[in-house]
Amino acid sequence: MIDPLWAVLGSVAGAIAGSFLGTLVLRWPEGRGVARGRSACDGCGRVLGVLDLIPMLSTLMLRGRCRSCGAAIDPLHGRMEAGCAIVGALACGVAPGLAGAGWALLGWLLLTLAVLDWRHFWLPDALTLPLIFLGLTLGLWVTDVTLTSRLIGAAGGYAALLAVALVYRTTRGRDGLGLGDAKLMGALGAWFGWQALPFILLMAASLGLTAVVASIAAGRSIDRTTRVPLGTCLALAALPGWWVSVMIR
Repeated sequence: MIDPLWAVLGSVAGAIAGSFLGTLVLRWPEGRGVARGRSACDGCGRVLGVLDLIPMLSTLMLRGRCRSCGAAIDPLHGRMEAGCAIVGALACGVAPGLAGAGWALLGWLLLTLAVLDWRHFWLPDALTLPLIFLGLTLGLWVTDVTLTSRLIGAAGGYAALLAVALVYRTTRGRDGLGLGDAKLMGALGAWFGWQALPFILLMAASLGLTAVVASIAAGRSIDRTTRVPLGTCLALAALPGWWVSVMIR
């Protein structure tokens, strides 16, 4: 059963969070400020008013363009707002209270990391490290996993992918796996425990392979230097992998 009131609250909170996170995804990789100063149009620099900042609705009313200069509003804004709203509604509606808030926060951060890695092959420490901390603290009210399993998962998840990265660098003479992926794996271990990590990694690898096959089918050139955003695959596989691990226990 879904609690309607909590679902609405989670949806509103998610839309607000998505507005900020969408701006973060667009500006942070370019070195532009996100938290400082008032929001402004990327095209003309006009400071945005209240009516320009209503998540999803403002973009629809403005038909996707700035009211001053007519510059197109990046559709990622609306997609992040909608995605976070859906995550918030499901998380808080299914698990009202602190647990739902924890699920929502986890979902919003994983969505942000997935998009950042997909677009820029970047998993910043400023997101992955807090995610580890939250898994070891707030996560205790979210998933029924002991603190010991979380600690082993955090250390083991990081160490496993770190070892893969070091072996690849030693044998191939170049980097093949970023440390951000290892930190994200450690964060998932902190949230779901070490027992879920093999299933998450298997599903992530399957998603990556599927993406490569789809690229080949679409006629894109694929070779051994082609990059696959493992972080995106890990973020998408996190909940299904955890669910499978719970079902088979």
